[in-house]
Amino acid sequence: MYGDKGRDACDTDCMQKRIIGELLEYPTGSLFESRTELSNSGVHRPTQGGICGGADDAAESICISGGYIDDEDLGGIIIYTGQGAQNRDTKRQVADQKLTRGNEALRISFEEQTPVRVVRGPKPKSTWTPNSGYRYDGLYWVTSFWHETGIDGYKIYRYRLEGSPPSDAQIASQPDTPRRRPITSNQIIRDAALAQRIKKTHNFTCQICNIVLNRREGGPYSEAAHIKPLGKPFHGPDVEENILCLCPNHHKLFDSGAIRVNKEFEVIEFETGYVIDTLNIVPKHFKESEYLKWHWEKWS
Repeated sequence: MYGDKGRDACDTDCMQKRIIGELLEYPTGSLFESRTELSNSGVHRPTQGGICGGADDAAESICISGGYIDDEDLGGIIIYTGQGAQNRDTKRQVADQKLTRGNEALRISFEEQTPVRVVRGPKPKSTWTPNSGYRYDGLYWVTSFWHETGIDGYKIYRYRLEGSPPSDAQIASQPDTPRRRPITSNQIIRDAALAQRIKKTHNFTCQICNIVLNRREGGPYSEAAHIKPLGKPFHGPDVEENILCLCPNHHKLFDSGAIRVNKEFEVIEFETGYVIDTLNIVPKHFKESEYLKWHWEKWS
């Protein structure tokens, strides 16, 4: 029997009050005696599932606790196995995994480059696992994903996550060790759900060239391009009026000022001044944008 336990489950609470990134009240190295305590903290919400996230947004967190035999924990690099098609009792694969639910959430984390909180449990015993309980080991980023035939002979999804490995002090910590001081981070956390919603509004079609890039797996691909960049020195907002749906080529050209959009939504090539296309505007995305004016003036 398989389908709803272990990493295949993501509690309803997992999808409520979602927070991508750090929880300042629980710094790296925070320890939890049980999955219930871990869930109540919000660091990793599911009481059983290994992936917190759904098919329409980035993953919030993962827990490594011996649920899948294909997992590889190398400290600063984790090769994580996706969810699905596992026998509840034997913890072995009995069918092919699909790119849905938590697997899709980790794909979105890769595509949008949003961080994932990583929690390690006491199993399987390794250099990086806590002696007991569960330890929050900070933020990791999904740097690639793919599928392959796993140890049990079925298709599984693999995700490479990279981050800072636990320190020697964290590895040696016991559950009653006092939590370390909170730290803050200036990492900008993009709203992956907003980016996905805008791309879906445009059917993942570039607003400039009207081309859809169809991948072999994972559906069509496009990028959420911020018109006024986030963070220093521009401090653009992460709102729909500041985002375009573009293919990778036009994203790079737009970011560099090689192409600009005028008030008539004509796409102008910088070197020649020629109108090369017209920006495809969808009213339910935006009818006009002050940020396009900002971009035009910045590259004038």
